[in-house]
This record gives sequence, structure tokens and C-alpha cells, in this order.
Amino acid sequence: MEELISKKDLLVEMSISYGQLYRWKRKKLIPEEWFMKKSTYTGQETFFPREKIMDRIHQILNMKDGASLDDLADKFSSDIPESMVRRREELLSLQILSKEIINLYEEIFKGKEEYSFEDILYMYISEDLLNQGHLSIEDMSRILRMLSDNYETIKDKDPSLSVYRKFGVSVSLLHKNGEIFYSDQTPIVDNYSIRSAVEKLKLKII
Repeated sequence: MEELISKKDLLVEMSISYGQLYRWKRKKLIPEEWFMKKSTYTGQETFFPREKIMDRIHQILNMKDGASLDDLADKFSSDIPESMVRRREELLSLQILSKEIINLYEEIFKGKEEYSFEDILYMYISEDLLNQGHLSIEDMSRILRMLSDNYETIKDKDPSLSVYRKFGVSVSLLHKNGEIFYSDQTPIVDNYSIRSAVEKLKLKII
């Protein structure tokens, strides 16, 4: 279960004010769904997912002197940049993706010479998952095809990815809102947040 932190403790630990926190919320630097109302013995209190909110505040504090809040909001949003295109040489020079992942993508989707943000996102997710050491190249080929075929229909629903394996056969699921579909298998990749991958990649590439 995700560890939570109360608003009171967050303000103290991060040395920020109530006004800063809610200004960042209004500017959409912090997602609305991270503000969770819960009943306590003193009444209603606001809690946050501890790791996510503290990581986000660290990012805001480190970046706010070099960018406006509106610019930061765009970087932290899960909106897909529609007009951005990169060529293979640019991606390699940015050191976001390995040559092996790009080669795998080109084998699956032949004829690619330029890559949209979505193309780069699929490769970024694949690289991230492969680095965790649980998945094979064959697994990643299927996941890349699944993302390419289905992401357009679920990208506005805060999708996540889970991968299950039983008797050597892997099953991948795209799902939303943290809902895990019924399975009698233990996931080897569980609730991987695609929204988080979008945000991290935008910080690296834009």
C-alpha cells in the first residue's frame, strides 16, 4: 500500500507554505487526485502519496527559478506534445534511449525515420521496463505493439501497465485508475504508471 503523508507534515518536512502548495495546485503542477481527504480523530484532513508529492515538490523547487509556473505546469502535465518530432541521431545524442531499443522499435515498425513524442514514449517505457530485469525482448516486442495499438484510446484515462507471467507465458494489461483486473497470477510488473513516464520523459526531452 502506498505510504501517505498529511498536509501538516508535508508543509513542515518540505519547508513550504500553505499558500505555495495551493498555488501549485491551482497552476496544475500538482494533480488534483493527489489531494486526498480522509477522516481522522480531529476531523477531515488532507493526505498525499508521500513519495510522489515529495518528489514533485523537490522538482518544482529546483526548477522554479529558471521557468514560470505555467511552463512548469506544461512539463508536468500528461498531455502529449503533438508537433514534436525527433530523428534517430537526435535521440541518441540526447542519451534518452539506447541504440538497442531504437533498433528494436525499427524492426517492429519498419520505415520509421522520424519519431513523434508517442513513439519516443513507447521506447522510453520499454527501456525503463527492460532495465528492471524482469522482461525479455520478446515481452517488450508485444508490449510495444500493444501500446501503439491501444494507447490513443486510453491516454486521457491515466493508464497504467501491468505484466503477469505464468508457466513462462507473460500477459500484459493496460488499465486505468489503479484498477487491476482479476488474475490468479502475481504480477512481475505491477501498476506501472504511464502518466509518470510521460512526465519524466517531457522533463528530459522538452
